Amino acid sequence: MSRSPTESTSLLNGNSRPRRSFLQRVATVVAARDEPSWFASYRWLILGSYLNILLLFIPLSFFSHHLHWDAGLRFSFSFVAIIPLAKLLADATEQMSAKLGPTLAGLLNASFGNAVEIIVGVAALLQGELRIVQTSMLGSILSNILLVLGCSFIAAGFKFKESKFQVTGAQASASFMTLACITLVIPAAYHSTMAKNGGPGENSTLKAVIDGGISDLDPSAEAGLLVISRGTAILLLGVYIAYLFFQLKTHPELFEPEDKPEEEEANMSVIASGTALLGVAVVTSFCADYLVASIEETAERYSIPKPFIGLILLPIVAAEVTFYQANAAEHVSAIFMALKNKMEITIGICVGSSIQIAAFVIPLLVIVGWITNHQLTLFFADFETVIFFASVLLVNTLVQDGRSNYMEGIMLITLYLVIALAFWVA
Repeated sequence: MSRSPTESTSLLNGNSRPRRSFLQRVATVVAARDEPSWFASYRWLILGSYLNILLLFIPLSFFSHHLHWDAGLRFSFSFVAIIPLAKLLADATEQMSAKLGPTLAGLLNASFGNAVEIIVGVAALLQGELRIVQTSMLGSILSNILLVLGCSFIAAGFKFKESKFQVTGAQASASFMTLACITLVIPAAYHSTMAKNGGPGENSTLKAVIDGGISDLDPSAEAGLLVISRGTAILLLGVYIAYLFFQLKTHPELFEPEDKPEEEEANMSVIASGTALLGVAVVTSFCADYLVASIEETAERYSIPKPFIGLILLPIVAAEVTFYQANAAEHVSAIFMALKNKMEITIGICVGSSIQIAAFVIPLLVIVGWITNHQLTLFFADFETVIFFASVLLVNTLVQDGRSNYMEGIMLITLYLVIALAFWVA
């Protein structure tokens, strides 16, 4: 007696259920999720926060740029417009992450967790503002590990005499930050050595800082610095992938809090959050382009040092994301997590975001510059390299015992304010 195709397939698979097509399985999974509708998803995204009233600055940014209003207005409107857009990016990323499982969620957060920095960096890079690219990236790192982490330690100190966290995971993250810091010291040391040997004058480093490039070196030294920077960028991206595998796959227990937060009900569907992520990223890219285009004139007209704009002002947008960037399970900020004595999540947000910038965003921008024929390198000025090294050293010192208190937070914020003061007079 002949068997039907369904019976034959079920016998081969060792079960009695008929095989369903891939589309049928996907449809079943989506139906089982009982996801919110498109209207409910976008209503929550747009009306879910009072901060979104700042979205009104998006058309102001557009009109001020194309109608050539005052540079200060163009800069201010674009700057404020990016703040709610950054939060929308974080919200859409979190909503997608909640549906994808821990591994894919970690990869998504690693890719889009610093979308604003990438967008602003690419916009500045394509306009040839290499110094803005470097200072904004360095400023984003410093704002995360000094300002945001310091505020979190102080907030926790108001409620708890001492907070404890998983020391092994914190040290692993801090060690990775040290590696990223060392990779910036090597190009600076190479530049300093080659500049002295070439004898272009004692102001060579200052000239390189002003030009935003490496024009004070002879052609062979310039080529060498580019090779070092681009090769290091590729290696850092490789190490970053290994770090993600270490964090998400082989040693996830080192980065998880003892009390895992409960999952919350989804506010957006997967498709709605994905389309929102892409749409907001496009709008953000336009506002970032307008913002970067106004920096030069704003700095000259209002006597604001460009390094201060790049290192302090632009990273405020990124810091805004960090304050609102929630864990995949709870919509809370790094500071609120500290208030709940869940310092692993707080450190994961602050230090983890800095690692993404240092080992993913900066190398990515170097490679983008390579492709677009912009000579972006990992050479930072000696002053900036020393600042970065001192900041990472302080954070390493404070997290090595697995405890935190409000005094440590005051130390971090004090260093950040000293750095801001130094760049104001730079």
